[in-house]
Amino acid sequence: MQKLSGGKSSLLIVISVAVALLASALLYVQSERAKPAIKIGVLHSLTGTMAASETPLVDALRLAVEEANLSGGVNGQPIEMIVADCRSDAAYCAQQAERLIAREGAQALFGCWTSACRKAVKTVVEKHHHLLFYPLQYEGLEQSPDILYTGAAPNQQIIPMALWALINKGQRFYLIGSDYIFPRTANLMAREVLSAQGGRLLGERYVPLGAGDMKAAVKEIAALHPDFVLNTLNGDSNLHFFRALRDAGIGAENTPVFSTSVTEVGLAAMGVDLATGHYAAWNYFQSLDNDENKAFVARFKQRFGKDRVLDDPMAASYVGVKLWVDTARSQGSTDLTLLKTALAQQTLLAPQGIVAVDYNTLHLWQKAYIGKARADGQFEIVWQSSQPIHPAPFPFYRDRAEWLALQQALPGVQP
Repeated sequence: MQKLSGGKSSLLIVISVAVALLASALLYVQSERAKPAIKIGVLHSLTGTMAASETPLVDALRLAVEEANLSGGVNGQPIEMIVADCRSDAAYCAQQAERLIAREGAQALFGCWTSACRKAVKTVVEKHHHLLFYPLQYEGLEQSPDILYTGAAPNQQIIPMALWALINKGQRFYLIGSDYIFPRTANLMAREVLSAQGGRLLGERYVPLGAGDMKAAVKEIAALHPDFVLNTLNGDSNLHFFRALRDAGIGAENTPVFSTSVTEVGLAAMGVDLATGHYAAWNYFQSLDNDENKAFVARFKQRFGKDRVLDDPMAASYVGVKLWVDTARSQGSTDLTLLKTALAQQTLLAPQGIVAVDYNTLHLWQKAYIGKARADGQFEIVWQSSQPIHPAPFPFYRDRAEWLALQQALPGVQP
């Protein structure tokens, strides 16, 4: 009987320990589930002239967030996206940035497309010493301790594209762009670089952002017969421009257009036939032939549909979240001061290849590519840099003060 009692006693002890362990495990699971989500803010235009360009970026951000959450979030905390529609209005976007920071408690912001939007949001971000990831190629002439630029600086897109066009298509060129800071500044740089290499500017025209009437510009192009056109139009103005070119009988064979804002998503939206044979320059194309990109494309299509396409701003958005997540995990914190210091030293194997944050400028070292639009809506790579290019937001041939003075003197550029 004593042995039996001892056995019962041992059994009770084992059961008690098991129950205690189970209770502890349940409490741990509950505590993990109870961890508050880390909020991030997304600032993109879901309506207005920029909607077709910007809406897909939200899906790229969502993919990165979902992948991070599946692998444990940030230090055990899930990430929650709060999406604000900027309505293609820079001032309204700045108001939304203020709301996301001050009222929603967002730990980081991801977004903007146009430089007008970024400039407006920059004021808010710097007021709060917060953090914005900006995913677009842009005109440069800017650095901020509170913005990480995952798109191209001028020496990583517009300048190599202009020089390649000059070498391969001819010396006579025409400039067209939307009437705001990016096109005017980018074209200033392109005009100077091309002129220094023997290029000849035939004409230059700007239209309001979202403009649909391209008859005057196309008539001028038809009359001047440039060897190539540099196009810095943004938003759905590109649809109207390429449609007007087609209607005027101007084709890529005789007058190729080199664009800074036409992407795979843009081709799908406006009809691939309009731009087939024309060119674009980016740091990413969906057609890049590497294992990391193939896996990225497959994951995106599995999540959002086999007919969806990816483009450079989407890849740059995805990379921004990946950099933020990796840094927060490595530091064990989302403290902004700590993160900004650590982010300045990050590298990442990205879909476009190895990228690295430049410590001095908070822009990315990354490769540059020029693509020729194909009939299937993808781009054939016709040129690529041999290695990642050091970002130079202020091109070397002028000092910073001179660049800023020149930019402020441009028509349509506000101080």
